[in-house]
Amino acid sequence: MIGRHVSRLSGYAPALPTPFRENGTVDVAALEHLCDRQIEEGAMALVVCGTTGEAPTLDRREHDMVVRIAVAVAHGRVPVIAGAGSNSTSQAIELARAAEAAGADALLSVVPYYNKPMQAGMYAHFCAIADSTGLPIILYDVPARTVCGLADETIARLAECPKFIGLKDATGEVTRVRRLRSLLGAQFRLLSGDDATAPAFIGLGGNGCISVTSNVAPGLCRTLYLALRQGQVSRAQQLAAAVARLTEALFIESSPVPVKYALSVMKMMSATVRLPLVELRSESKAQIDAALAQMREAYSDHMVDCADLRRWGMRSFSSVERKRNAVAMY
Repeated sequence: MIGRHVSRLSGYAPALPTPFRENGTVDVAALEHLCDRQIEEGAMALVVCGTTGEAPTLDRREHDMVVRIAVAVAHGRVPVIAGAGSNSTSQAIELARAAEAAGADALLSVVPYYNKPMQAGMYAHFCAIADSTGLPIILYDVPARTVCGLADETIARLAECPKFIGLKDATGEVTRVRRLRSLLGAQFRLLSGDDATAPAFIGLGGNGCISVTSNVAPGLCRTLYLALRQGQVSRAQQLAAAVARLTEALFIESSPVPVKYALSVMKMMSATVRLPLVELRSESKAQIDAALAQMREAYSDHMVDCADLRRWGMRSFSSVERKRNAVAMY
């Protein structure tokens, strides 16, 4: 079923890093394990081959492999959203078609970077991609990386085509949610792409977050989302403060370098990144170590740490708990 599950996306989905071995090749076993653990801990979807996945440094074979691995591990339990963005429209179309052939449920399509297109050019770019694939598309607006941003009016024009089902908004402008909701209606998925402002984004009517932080603390992010949805103000504030402290550490240097280091401390993958990204500075590692220690002390059962489950007294959520939380999200 093409595009299954994606029309009602709600909650937190990890923007998954791509694990590399020390020699720089994709670590298939680590990726499989990470995908499975995220699903077990209640992720609403798996998002691969995006910014956090170092997509610009993946060749076409690797891009296809990562999508196929996520699809195989998910096995229909959650949707797989594949990054398929490029500043070349023809290359974005190739990536979109390949992701569809690999079994992805939806595409994440970023604003073309570097070229600095006008709004008319962005509109034509995304329409060309939509014409090339049967998959639903989530637009990705991240002007901090692309320089140009999608105007509200351009998003509304694109949303007239039913293939465009949502937006990952990484502008950090939380008041935009209400403007877009009035333009786009209740069915269009508004997803934060900025962990630091995601709680406010959701509180103002957003549907969830495509998140870096949830790679490390998926249970905490899910519980925060549920508290926000259920109007548990004091609980949500407490959880948001904890998420904010962790998020600050995970963005101390360019993402995904810090989150890959954090996951390496948790024995989930190597911290290896590809050039032009490089290893964290020692002082940054110390700050992440301190943040993880604090999280283990206060929220050990909300973290994805699996290699050290017994040592830290952590647990995995039961199938009954996962089902109950999934129902609560809608």
